[in-house]
Amino acid sequence: MMNDLTFYTNPMSRGQIARWMIHETGLAYQAVVLDYGKMMKRSEYRAINPMGKVPAIVHREQVVTECAAICAYLADAVPDRGLAPPVERRGDYYRWLFFAAGPLEQAVTARALGFEVPPEKQATAGFGTFEQTVDTLDEWLSTHDYVAADIFTAADVYVGAQVIWGTQFGTLPKLPAFERYAARLCERAAYQEAKAIDDALIAKMQRKTMV
Repeated sequence: MMNDLTFYTNPMSRGQIARWMIHETGLAYQAVVLDYGKMMKRSEYRAINPMGKVPAIVHREQVVTECAAICAYLADAVPDRGLAPPVERRGDYYRWLFFAAGPLEQAVTARALGFEVPPEKQATAGFGTFEQTVDTLDEWLSTHDYVAADIFTAADVYVGAQVIWGTQFGTLPKLPAFERYAARLCERAAYQEAKAIDDALIAKMQRKTMV
């Protein structure tokens, strides 16, 4: 029986976020690992994602790119898993999912690239300042175990991936609320399963480069 879900990824990419989300759904899937050279730029893959980037999924002929969109789509694709709150309780869910995809991602990227927004331009920048963005998320996670509806949701996959990566590699400060949140999410079986697969793929790639 063929899988309904095809997952395009590279283990050294945001594909790790999408794989974690797929494992939370329990859906069977076929993974296609693409390298950063010719494979992502081939016309066959650019027909799926014209940006020539990963991750992307094809589920029952629906093409979805961008990690936040993949998380939201997959949560709705398997409603029995409870990975999205009821519609009437989705305010925080959408708020923080897209906060992480917008202001947080922008702030972290700008800081990593050495960009500082001049005070007179902070209203123009979608995130204001790095400090303001971090403080906003820290204030919320200081009083909430999860970002929405007091339960684990797809929003925690995306926000959590940002926090886990950020605190491990120094793009976010190791604030107590961030570290508690990251540790809570790293205990999830789906996270550990997906991470083990990607870690094994990375190790295999590294061995090939050493030969």
